[in-house]
Amino acid sequence: MAISTAKSHYFQSVKRKKKISQIIVTIVLLTGSIVILSPLWWMISTSLKSMTEVMHFPPTFYPKEIHLENYVDAIKAFPFFRYALNTLFITFFVVIGNVLCNTFVAYGFAKIQFRGKNLLFAIVLATMMIPPFLTMIPQYIIFTKLNWMNSYLPLIVPSFFGSAFFIFLLRQFFMGIPNDYVEAAKIDGANHFYIWWKIAVPMAKPAIATVAIFSFNGAWNDFVGPLLYVNDESLYTLQIGLATFKEQISVQWNYLMAASLLVITPVVLLFFAFQRYFIEGMDITAGRKI
Repeated sequence: MAISTAKSHYFQSVKRKKKISQIIVTIVLLTGSIVILSPLWWMISTSLKSMTEVMHFPPTFYPKEIHLENYVDAIKAFPFFRYALNTLFITFFVVIGNVLCNTFVAYGFAKIQFRGKNLLFAIVLATMMIPPFLTMIPQYIIFTKLNWMNSYLPLIVPSFFGSAFFIFLLRQFFMGIPNDYVEAAKIDGANHFYIWWKIAVPMAKPAIATVAIFSFNGAWNDFVGPLLYVNDESLYTLQIGLATFKEQISVQWNYLMAASLLVITPVVLLFFAFQRYFIEGMDITAGRKI
Protein backbone atom coordinates (compact mmCIF):
# COMPACT_ATOMS: atom_id res chain seq x y z
CA MET A 1 0.00 0.00 0.00
CA ALA A 2 2.81 2.36 0.95
CA ILE A 3 4.69 1.51 -2.28
CA SER A 4 1.57 2.10 -4.36
CA THR A 5 1.03 5.50 -2.68
CA ALA A 6 4.68 6.45 -3.28
CA LYS A 7 4.38 5.53 -6.97
CA SER A 8 1.20 7.57 -7.25
CA HIS A 9 2.92 10.63 -5.70
CA TYR A 10 5.92 10.12 -7.99
CA PHE A 11 3.83 10.01 -11.17
CA GLN A 12 1.77 13.00 -10.03
CA SER A 13 4.99 14.91 -9.38
CA VAL A 14 6.35 14.03 -12.83
CA LYS A 15 3.05 15.01 -14.44
CA ARG A 16 3.01 18.33 -12.55
CA LYS A 17 6.59 19.13 -13.58
CA LYS A 18 5.79 18.29 -17.22
CA LYS A 19 2.73 20.53 -17.15
CA ILE A 20 4.71 23.40 -15.59
CA SER A 21 7.47 23.03 -18.19
CA GLN A 22 4.85 23.10 -21.00
CA ILE A 23 3.32 26.28 -19.54
CA ILE A 24 6.77 27.93 -19.33
CA VAL A 25 7.60 26.93 -22.91
CA THR A 26 4.22 28.24 -24.10
CA ILE A 27 4.75 31.58 -22.32
CA VAL A 28 8.27 31.92 -23.77
CA LEU A 29 7.05 31.10 -27.31
CA LEU A 30 4.10 33.50 -27.02
CA THR A 31 6.38 36.27 -25.75
CA GLY A 32 8.85 35.65 -28.56
CA SER A 33 6.04 35.61 -31.15
CA ILE A 34 4.65 38.91 -29.87
CA VAL A 35 8.11 40.53 -29.95
CA ILE A 36 8.79 39.26 -33.50
CA LEU A 37 5.34 40.10 -34.90
CA SER A 38 4.93 43.49 -33.19
CA PRO A 39 6.81 45.43 -35.96
CA LEU A 40 4.57 43.79 -38.57
CA TRP A 41 1.46 44.70 -36.62
CA TRP A 42 2.74 48.27 -36.20
CA MET A 43 3.26 48.46 -39.97
CA ILE A 44 -0.28 47.21 -40.68
CA SER A 45 -1.82 49.51 -38.05
CA THR A 46 0.08 52.58 -39.30
CA SER A 47 -0.87 51.84 -42.92
CA LEU A 48 -4.57 52.08 -41.96
CA LYS A 49 -4.37 55.32 -39.94
CA SER A 50 -4.71 58.94 -40.97
CA MET A 51 -1.54 61.03 -40.79
CA THR A 52 -3.03 62.97 -37.85
CA GLU A 53 -3.50 59.75 -35.89
CA VAL A 54 -0.02 58.53 -36.83
CA MET A 55 1.52 61.66 -35.27
CA HIS A 56 -0.75 61.54 -32.21
CA PHE A 57 0.93 61.08 -28.83
CA PRO A 58 0.57 58.73 -27.06
CA PRO A 59 0.35 56.48 -30.12
CA THR A 60 -2.72 54.29 -30.60
CA PHE A 61 -2.33 50.55 -30.94
CA TYR A 62 -5.38 50.15 -33.20
CA PRO A 63 -6.52 52.64 -35.88
CA LYS A 64 -9.57 54.60 -34.68
CA GLU A 65 -10.73 54.89 -38.28
CA ILE A 66 -9.61 52.52 -41.02
CA HIS A 67 -8.27 54.33 -44.11
CA LEU A 68 -8.00 51.74 -46.87
CA GLU A 69 -7.52 54.57 -49.37
CA ASN A 70 -3.96 54.88 -48.04
CA TYR A 71 -3.03 51.87 -50.21
CA VAL A 72 -4.46 53.46 -53.35
CA ASP A 73 -2.77 56.78 -52.59
CA ALA A 74 0.54 55.02 -51.89
CA ILE A 75 0.43 53.24 -55.27
CA LYS A 76 -0.38 56.53 -57.04
CA ALA A 77 2.43 58.38 -55.23
CA PHE A 78 5.16 56.64 -57.25
CA PRO A 79 5.37 54.31 -60.32
CA PHE A 80 4.58 51.24 -58.26
CA PHE A 81 3.62 48.86 -61.06
CA ARG A 82 6.61 49.78 -63.25
CA TYR A 83 9.00 49.22 -60.36
CA ALA A 84 7.19 45.98 -59.47
CA LEU A 85 7.62 44.74 -63.05
CA ASN A 86 11.33 45.65 -62.98
CA THR A 87 11.79 43.82 -59.68
CA LEU A 88 9.89 40.79 -60.97
CA PHE A 89 12.07 40.68 -64.11
CA ILE A 90 15.29 40.66 -62.07
CA THR A 91 13.93 38.20 -59.51
CA PHE A 92 12.76 35.75 -62.18
CA PHE A 93 16.18 35.43 -63.81
CA VAL A 94 18.02 35.37 -60.47
CA VAL A 95 15.86 32.45 -59.32
CA ILE A 96 16.37 30.61 -62.62
CA GLY A 97 20.13 31.17 -62.47
CA ASN A 98 20.48 30.07 -58.87
CA VAL A 99 18.33 26.97 -59.25
CA LEU A 100 19.88 25.69 -62.48
CA CYS A 101 23.56 26.45 -61.87
CA ASN A 102 23.75 25.57 -58.20
CA THR A 103 21.85 22.33 -58.76
CA PHE A 104 24.25 21.38 -61.55
CA VAL A 105 27.39 22.16 -59.53
CA ALA A 106 26.05 20.49 -56.39
CA TYR A 107 25.29 17.30 -58.33
CA GLY A 108 28.89 17.24 -59.55
CA PHE A 109 30.26 17.54 -56.03
CA ALA A 110 27.88 14.85 -54.75
CA LYS A 111 27.89 12.19 -57.47
CA ILE A 112 30.93 12.64 -59.74
CA GLN A 113 34.33 11.40 -58.62
CA PHE A 114 37.33 13.47 -59.74
CA ARG A 115 40.74 14.35 -58.38
CA GLY A 116 40.80 17.26 -55.93
CA LYS A 117 37.02 17.24 -55.43
CA ASN A 118 37.18 17.59 -51.64
CA LEU A 119 39.79 20.38 -51.84
CA LEU A 120 37.72 22.26 -54.41
CA PHE A 121 34.58 21.88 -52.32
CA ALA A 122 36.45 23.14 -49.24
CA ILE A 123 37.54 26.23 -51.23
CA VAL A 124 33.93 26.80 -52.29
CA LEU A 125 32.81 26.59 -48.66
CA ALA A 126 35.61 28.94 -47.59
CA THR A 127 34.19 31.65 -49.85
CA MET A 128 31.23 31.85 -47.47
CA MET A 129 33.60 33.35 -44.90
CA ILE A 130 34.31 36.38 -47.15
CA PRO A 131 32.04 39.32 -46.22
CA PRO A 132 29.93 40.39 -49.24
CA PHE A 133 30.91 44.05 -48.79
CA LEU A 134 34.57 43.07 -49.26
CA THR A 135 33.92 41.99 -52.85
CA MET A 136 31.66 44.92 -53.66
CA ILE A 137 34.39 47.29 -54.93
CA PRO A 138 36.15 44.69 -57.18
CA GLN A 139 32.77 43.68 -58.60
CA TYR A 140 31.86 47.31 -59.22
CA ILE A 141 35.15 47.87 -61.11
CA ILE A 142 34.67 44.70 -63.19
CA PHE A 143 31.10 45.58 -64.15
CA THR A 144 32.19 49.13 -65.00
CA LYS A 145 34.94 47.78 -67.28
CA LEU A 146 32.36 45.52 -68.94
CA ASN A 147 30.14 48.58 -69.52
CA TRP A 148 27.28 46.93 -67.63
CA MET A 149 26.41 50.00 -65.57
CA ASN A 150 22.82 51.22 -65.61
CA SER A 151 21.58 47.77 -66.65
CA TYR A 152 20.29 44.66 -64.91
CA LEU A 153 23.28 42.52 -65.95
CA PRO A 154 25.27 43.07 -62.71
CA LEU A 155 22.20 41.97 -60.75
CA ILE A 156 21.36 38.88 -62.82
CA VAL A 157 24.58 37.44 -64.28
CA PRO A 158 26.32 36.61 -60.93
CA SER A 159 23.44 34.26 -60.05
CA PHE A 160 24.52 32.05 -63.00
CA PHE A 161 27.97 31.51 -61.44
CA GLY A 162 26.89 29.67 -58.32
CA SER A 163 26.50 30.42 -54.64
CA ALA A 164 28.53 28.58 -51.99
CA PHE A 165 25.59 28.31 -49.59
CA PHE A 166 23.18 26.96 -52.20
CA ILE A 167 25.80 24.50 -53.51
CA PHE A 168 26.33 23.25 -49.98
CA LEU A 169 22.59 22.98 -49.34
CA LEU A 170 21.89 21.04 -52.56
CA ARG A 171 24.97 18.85 -52.26
CA GLN A 172 23.74 17.70 -48.86
CA PHE A 173 20.48 16.59 -50.46
CA PHE A 174 22.13 14.86 -53.43
CA MET A 175 24.41 12.96 -51.06
CA GLY A 176 21.29 11.28 -49.70
CA ILE A 177 20.27 9.89 -53.09
CA PRO A 178 21.46 6.26 -53.30
CA ASN A 179 24.31 5.71 -55.75
CA ASP A 180 22.40 2.69 -57.08
CA TYR A 181 20.15 5.05 -59.06
CA VAL A 182 23.19 6.67 -60.70
CA GLU A 183 24.89 3.34 -61.42
CA ALA A 184 21.70 1.82 -62.87
CA ALA A 185 21.26 4.83 -65.16
CA LYS A 186 24.90 4.57 -66.29
CA ILE A 187 24.39 0.90 -67.16
CA ASP A 188 21.42 1.95 -69.32
CA GLY A 189 23.75 4.33 -71.19
CA ALA A 190 22.79 7.63 -69.52
CA ASN A 191 25.41 10.33 -69.06
CA HIS A 192 25.70 12.57 -66.01
CA PHE A 193 23.78 15.42 -67.61
CA TYR A 194 20.81 13.10 -68.27
CA ILE A 195 21.01 11.65 -64.75
CA TRP A 196 21.12 15.14 -63.26
CA TRP A 197 18.10 16.37 -65.23
CA LYS A 198 15.91 13.24 -65.24
CA ILE A 199 16.72 11.68 -61.84
CA ALA A 200 18.47 14.04 -59.43
CA VAL A 201 16.49 17.25 -60.09
CA PRO A 202 13.00 15.64 -59.77
CA MET A 203 14.06 13.98 -56.50
CA ALA A 204 15.43 17.25 -55.10
CA LYS A 205 12.20 19.27 -55.22
CA PRO A 206 12.22 20.23 -51.50
CA ALA A 207 15.83 21.44 -51.62
CA ILE A 208 15.27 23.26 -54.93
CA ALA A 209 12.16 24.93 -53.50
CA THR A 210 14.26 26.10 -50.55
CA VAL A 211 16.87 27.57 -52.90
CA ALA A 212 14.13 29.23 -54.98
CA ILE A 213 12.54 30.83 -51.91
CA PHE A 214 15.89 32.14 -50.61
CA SER A 215 16.75 33.44 -54.08
CA PHE A 216 13.39 35.13 -54.53
CA ASN A 217 13.61 36.75 -51.11
CA GLY A 218 17.18 37.97 -51.71
CA ALA A 219 16.51 39.39 -55.19
CA TRP A 220 13.12 40.91 -54.34
CA ASN A 221 14.45 42.71 -51.26
CA ASP A 222 17.86 43.67 -52.69
CA PHE A 223 18.50 47.37 -52.11
CA VAL A 224 22.29 47.77 -52.38
CA GLY A 225 22.67 46.11 -55.81
CA PRO A 226 20.14 48.30 -57.70
CA LEU A 227 21.36 51.35 -55.79
CA LEU A 228 24.93 50.76 -57.05
CA TYR A 229 24.32 49.72 -60.64
CA VAL A 230 21.05 51.39 -61.73
CA ASN A 231 20.83 55.14 -62.35
CA ASP A 232 17.94 55.47 -64.78
CA GLU A 233 14.68 56.06 -62.91
CA SER A 234 12.77 53.86 -65.36
CA LEU A 235 14.94 50.90 -64.25
CA TYR A 236 14.39 51.36 -60.52
CA THR A 237 13.18 48.45 -58.41
CA LEU A 238 10.59 48.53 -55.64
CA GLN A 239 13.22 48.85 -52.91
CA ILE A 240 14.77 51.91 -54.57
CA GLY A 241 11.28 53.21 -55.25
CA LEU A 242 10.42 53.02 -51.56
CA ALA A 243 13.51 55.06 -50.67
CA THR A 244 12.69 57.78 -53.21
CA PHE A 245 9.02 57.59 -52.23
CA LYS A 246 10.04 58.45 -48.68
CA GLU A 247 11.87 61.56 -49.87
CA GLN A 248 9.19 62.68 -52.33
CA ILE A 249 6.27 62.92 -49.93
CA SER A 250 8.09 64.14 -46.81
CA VAL A 251 7.71 60.92 -44.82
CA GLN A 252 3.98 60.29 -44.95
CA TRP A 253 4.34 57.29 -42.67
CA ASN A 254 0.88 55.87 -43.36
CA TYR A 255 1.57 55.83 -47.13
CA LEU A 256 5.08 54.49 -46.63
CA MET A 257 3.83 51.63 -44.43
CA ALA A 258 1.07 50.83 -46.93
CA ALA A 259 3.59 50.70 -49.80
CA SER A 260 6.02 48.63 -47.72
CA LEU A 261 3.27 46.16 -46.87
CA LEU A 262 2.39 45.78 -50.54
CA VAL A 263 6.07 45.17 -51.36
CA ILE A 264 6.56 42.39 -48.80
CA THR A 265 3.25 40.66 -49.61
CA PRO A 266 4.63 38.52 -52.52
CA VAL A 267 7.44 37.21 -50.32
CA VAL A 268 5.02 36.23 -47.56
CA LEU A 269 2.61 34.59 -50.01
CA LEU A 270 5.44 32.66 -51.67
CA PHE A 271 6.67 31.38 -48.31
CA PHE A 272 3.23 30.13 -47.27
CA ALA A 273 2.61 28.59 -50.70
CA PHE A 274 5.83 26.54 -50.54
CA GLN A 275 6.10 26.26 -46.76
CA ARG A 276 5.84 22.47 -46.83
CA TYR A 277 8.69 22.11 -49.34
CA PHE A 278 10.77 24.73 -47.53
CA ILE A 279 10.53 23.00 -44.14
CA GLU A 280 11.06 19.58 -45.70
CA GLY A 281 14.12 20.82 -47.60
CA MET A 282 15.70 22.40 -44.54
CA ASP A 283 14.95 19.32 -42.46
CA ILE A 284 16.44 16.90 -44.98
CA THR A 285 19.58 18.91 -45.70
CA ALA A 286 20.20 19.60 -42.01
CA GLY A 287 20.20 15.86 -41.29
CA ARG A 288 22.88 14.94 -43.83
CA LYS A 289 26.57 14.60 -43.18
CA ILE A 290 29.19 16.31 -45.32
